[in-house]
Amino acid sequence: MVKLGVNIDHIATIRNARGGIEPNPIVAAGICEIAGCDSITVHLREDRRHIKDEDVRTLRKTLTTRMNLEMAATEEILGIALDVKPHSCCLVPERRQELTTEGGLDVAGNLPYLKDYIAKLNDGGIIVSLFIAPDEKQVNAASKAGAQYIELHTGQYANDFNTPNEDLAFNNLKQAYLQAKELGLQVNAGHGINYHNVTKLLAIKEFDELNIGHSIISKAVFTGLENAVREMKELIS
Repeated sequence: MVKLGVNIDHIATIRNARGGIEPNPIVAAGICEIAGCDSITVHLREDRRHIKDEDVRTLRKTLTTRMNLEMAATEEILGIALDVKPHSCCLVPERRQELTTEGGLDVAGNLPYLKDYIAKLNDGGIIVSLFIAPDEKQVNAASKAGAQYIELHTGQYANDFNTPNEDLAFNNLKQAYLQAKELGLQVNAGHGINYHNVTKLLAIKEFDELNIGHSIISKAVFTGLENAVREMKELIS
């Protein structure tokens, strides 16, 4: 069964808009767990635009499911990860000017550095995933880098959904998934997945986990967070 990871970064974004304490990401994570999610994802960015250090540390103590820490491959965040020890870390590209993580990590172009970086996380008992485009070169590089997982960037598929390019984007994901499985990698997927386009992704039956944030938090504005998570969980189950 495909698992559901919920990204709660947008809860922190709303909180930070007023500089107060509401809505509380820790409470949001608890509601997501009650609703049946399998993991909680948070992205500790260099500029701390949404999730803060104290959020990460508190979540690590309070979560009853798994904690997935999205992070750039920097020395500062490496130190935090090795101290907090989340269940898993997902290495992502990070640019200050972007609204959200756009594009996949260039593993092939940074292989020696990432191989050493991943080894440090693994030595700390942390599972490592690499957020990459569905590209043959990047999947091969992810395997050589020593990652246990990849997370396929589904943004192109989401953009092309209900257009003539939908099947091409979907087939690119499928081929990357099959290649990764042949190399012994576990495969997650995320970015732009919503209540409309998720069903077709389930044709790739052995995705380990779908990580979804924006769509769930957006729906929660109208239906409540617990209902929004439950509905997505039912769709992928």
